[in-house]
Amino acid sequence: MEVKTILVTQARSGSTRLPGKVLLEIEGKSLLQIHLGRLKRSKKASEIIVATTTNEIDDELFDKVCDWGYNCFRGSETDVLDRFYQAVKDKKPEWIVRLTSDCPLIDPELVDNIITFVQENNKDYGSNTLIENFPDGQDIEVFKFSVLERAWKEAKLLSEREHVTPYIRNNSDFNGGVLFSSINFPCEFDFSKIRMTVDEDKDFKLIETLIMALGFNKNWIEYTNYIIENNLEHINKDIIRNEGLLKSLKKD
Repeated sequence: MEVKTILVTQARSGSTRLPGKVLLEIEGKSLLQIHLGRLKRSKKASEIIVATTTNEIDDELFDKVCDWGYNCFRGSETDVLDRFYQAVKDKKPEWIVRLTSDCPLIDPELVDNIITFVQENNKDYGSNTLIENFPDGQDIEVFKFSVLERAWKEAKLLSEREHVTPYIRNNSDFNGGVLFSSINFPCEFDFSKIRMTVDEDKDFKLIETLIMALGFNKNWIEYTNYIIENNLEHINKDIIRNEGLLKSLKKD
């Protein structure tokens, strides 16, 4: 029997640094549409759910996602852990894949490889971010639904609620914890300085440059090599990775 794996990507319009970024368009497609179109090629995900907020500003986003034929769930803007849990709890999945929609060039084959890797090793949590060697914008987390449920019940800190997986990661054996078994999906080289995520206008310009040059359907390494070969890292190299999480940790 096929394992039920639900892919959840979080999306909202209220970004402070680049408002409405996921609906910005390149070649007639919004970043969110590009992101979802790539994810649709995953062979391991049983279903894709876009988890957005109940804010009025996200009405347009919700309508567009439904028009494109994807499932969309609306929940808390700040308690994203609750939003994730509520989006999937009635569907009784075995596994959850967490992504964020500001990563338009997420690689569906990489998603499938990480799903397979974590499930075959039967770990509670696995990702390619425990050691950050993949480009920022290719972040993929896979965990058991039972683990999500436990985090939802037990996580208390603002950063743990706002960023979904810190409670799981901090209590995993990879980080010296005892609650969850975990595993890192390795990358042969360190590409952590490469940014394919969109937080600011300069990030958008880089993604636009990549798509204009290579189209919508290359894999992560082809986009990465193009950035390196054409010395495009300078466009957005001064932006801090995981800045949103770092701000939340300060508020804790």
